[in-house]
Amino acid sequence: MKIKYFSDSDTARIEFTDKEVDETHEINENIYIDLDATGNLVSLTIEHAKANSDLWEFSYQEMSRQRA
Repeated sequence: MKIKYFSDSDTARIEFTDKEVDETHEINENIYIDLDATGNLVSLTIEHAKANSDLWEFSYQEMSRQRA
């Protein structure tokens, strides 16, 4: 996974895989998702990222599986 921020356009892009994008869907006027040919998520784009998210407060936490 790669997270890219483009300061000139205030756009954040989260790339989950490097598969080829087959189609893009607009979720709302600032959020777009890209899907591969089988409908799996390839990337997520957030326009006006600083205004629409806490981009300056990004963190990553991997959660361990709980066994029953």
